[in-house]
Amino acid sequence: MEITVTVNGKTHTRDVEPRKLLVDFLREDLNLTGTNIGCDTSQCGACTIHMDGMAVKSCTCLAVQADGADVTTIEGLAATSESELHPMQQAFWDQHGLQCGYCTPGMIMSATKLVEGNPGISEEDIRHGLEGNICRCTGYQNIVKAVQQAAPAMAGGD
Repeated sequence: MEITVTVNGKTHTRDVEPRKLLVDFLREDLNLTGTNIGCDTSQCGACTIHMDGMAVKSCTCLAVQADGADVTTIEGLAATSESELHPMQQAFWDQHGLQCGYCTPGMIMSATKLVEGNPGISEEDIRHGLEGNICRCTGYQNIVKAVQQAAPAMAGGD
């Protein structure tokens, strides 16, 4: 089945099997390996991407369901330049919000949507909002600090 998807601002048309998962399409067909496969059951959040403005776990979405969609992966989050990080990426770096890094792309993609329009988000709301993302290394404290740092920066403040 032929699909056309805009990923990180670039339009791609490909023939895919109807059963192919979006995460596999991104990783195998487009070579965007920042989106990770963790559990294949939508429990861990490592595969989170943005699709048409929403955080989506790409392991539970078929590639054909993304036909006509606008998708952003971790590779496309900092669209201004390849050397400049998105405020959420920078905050994870500044606050040591990662260890092994496997969950980090999905965590960052979920967190950016979580704080949109909410620069004063509370610690409780951050913890609740990231419940669908599992990190086995950090204990979450520095992830929460990173999200708190990024929220006002994303709103235009510092």
